[in-house]
Amino acid sequence: MGQEKNNSGPIPSTFDLIETVDGVADFVRSARKADILAVDLEADSMYHYREKVCLIQMAANSRTVVVDPLKVEDLSALRPLFDDERICKVFHGADYDVRSLYRDFDITINNLFDTQLASMYLGYSETSLEAVVAHRFGVSLDKRFQKKDWSCRPLPPEMVAYAASDVAYLIPMAKAMQQELADKGRLAWVEGNCRQLSRVRPQDNGQPMFLKIRGAGRLTPRQLAVLEELLQFRDRLARHKDRPHFKIINNAALLKIAATLPADLTSLQASNALSKKQVDMYGHAILAAVEKAGNLSASQLPAYPHQRSPRLSPRIPRRINAIRDWRDALAAELNLDPPLLLNKALMSDIAVRRPKDIESLREIESMQDWQVEAFGRQVIDIISRLP
Repeated sequence: MGQEKNNSGPIPSTFDLIETVDGVADFVRSARKADILAVDLEADSMYHYREKVCLIQMAANSRTVVVDPLKVEDLSALRPLFDDERICKVFHGADYDVRSLYRDFDITINNLFDTQLASMYLGYSETSLEAVVAHRFGVSLDKRFQKKDWSCRPLPPEMVAYAASDVAYLIPMAKAMQQELADKGRLAWVEGNCRQLSRVRPQDNGQPMFLKIRGAGRLTPRQLAVLEELLQFRDRLARHKDRPHFKIINNAALLKIAATLPADLTSLQASNALSKKQVDMYGHAILAAVEKAGNLSASQLPAYPHQRSPRLSPRIPRRINAIRDWRDALAAELNLDPPLLLNKALMSDIAVRRPKDIESLREIESMQDWQVEAFGRQVIDIISRLP
């Protein structure tokens, strides 16, 4: 590997900014004739309460476009393009983009190829777009606008050009990676993971907010009630101010307040969870939230839904260790991160189910077809040698 020449033609140096429904339809007509489409998004999650897609960058047939969904009222013309199984859609780090396209435009994606995922299965130590482009093309991408507010209009021309540059290298990069993966016998591995990735969706609402806070499971029911009340308070405030949650009060601060249960401004200040400015702005409201949750009866207190592990035979850990030892040795031989082959949860499922043949291994829900085909027989042999 290393820096290499682009064998897929020159990188496009120009782009079209599309701000009309007709402009989108015109690009779709052209792109439907291609066999590969590069895609990237810009969103405003760092600046607003309800994040949204602010730009969609695409490249196909040597044409690069930047679509402005804040000006184009109807993007339904894009749906058949992204749904077309014949056209490979190339993303880099697709998880967020797949969720966002579905959430904002009801767009689903067939035939996805994620160059970041491909980088991992090729053994890259750095897999950001900047790192991979620098490695393969010797080009340093301009990232000075990465954290700007993409919802502002009008956008400066240099910001739009910056956005367009993110898709410029995706197609030649994907084609080269697909060939390298095929040469290593790993293309089906990445394609299997990409099919799974194309089906991710935004998380459903309606559940307690504390379920999204790391560390909440260590709180008592009373503290958990306080945390939920604080999260609800922050959410109302963030919605009113049209600001993301972390720009009001961060999660760690709310977790600390819930754990210490301050009764007055002095103890709230002493907790060092908030700055003096935050205490001055929100102190009384926070104390009211703490008091409200503190007055709940025991029957009203929430319980964290800990997943209790079933009691397992002592033979299970031995099976897990045997699978892990084999996996780690194979990963070292292939120069891959071990979880790319089998993750912890899947190893546990295999150890518990103890499949006796390929068909029973295939029945394990979290087992992908490529894993069965690539080393299913080896897994069965390991399991069969153990009690």
